[in-house]
Amino acid sequence: MLVLDDFAPRELTPTQTDDLYELINERAHRSLILTSNRSPVDWYPPFPNPVITESLLDRLINNSHQVLTNGASYQPHKRPGRVVPQQTTTTS
Repeated sequence: MLVLDDFAPRELTPTQTDDLYELINERAHRSLILTSNRSPVDWYPPFPNPVITESLLDRLINNSHQVLTNGASYQPHKRPGRVVPQQTTTTS
């Protein structure tokens, strides 16, 4: 099982793109979990080579089951020093 968490958060170098392509190509028909804050249509811009990008994303998108969620980020709950608001109760 390969897990790629937070996929494509920033631009990749050509070498990083080539390495990722090789990794995805090797794993194309095996267990892979990928998470991203971007929708699949927004995965193209971070990659410098459109030919490699198309091939890489074709393997990811067309051989996958996608679960898209929409909600608030959980990250703010993990910040150090975060002040948790007190719940208030009202009585009648």
